[in-house]
Amino acid sequence: MEMAVQLATENVKKQNGGPFGAVIVKDGVIIGRGCNNVTTALDPTAHAEIQAIRDACKNLNSFQLTDCEIYTSCEPCPMCIGALYWARPKAIYYSCTKQDAAQIGFDDDFIYQELAIPMENRSIAMHRIDFTDHDLPFRTWESQAVKVEY
Repeated sequence: MEMAVQLATENVKKQNGGPFGAVIVKDGVIIGRGCNNVTTALDPTAHAEIQAIRDACKNLNSFQLTDCEIYTSCEPCPMCIGALYWARPKAIYYSCTKQDAAQIGFDDDFIYQELAIPMENRSIAMHRIDFTDHDLPFRTWESQAVKVEY
């Protein structure tokens, strides 16, 4: 956890992005690191946890983090929680809370609120487009004899 906090602090001092850091560990060995680089990478998904997941998966040559633990300097946002569930680590440890983050201007509560609203009433319009063969990718996937399930 101390390393995640150190990464976050150094990230701020170097002006590389927000005050967030994450470390992924497997069998006592650090296999992935990440810092928030949203503003420098010009990528709204470049959160510390996402960066650490990408690094760890590359180092493991796997798309899952089975038997891994993630240490993150702050409670993960909704996007990172989703990514972490897809990555399937065995545990997530965090230091600061989402309330701590909100106090310094990193408030993700609006996303939690939006998710509770029916799609047609959300602040960003979401519309389904239905057309012939709209489900062709799904039907193709389903019919494939050889595929990597996840």
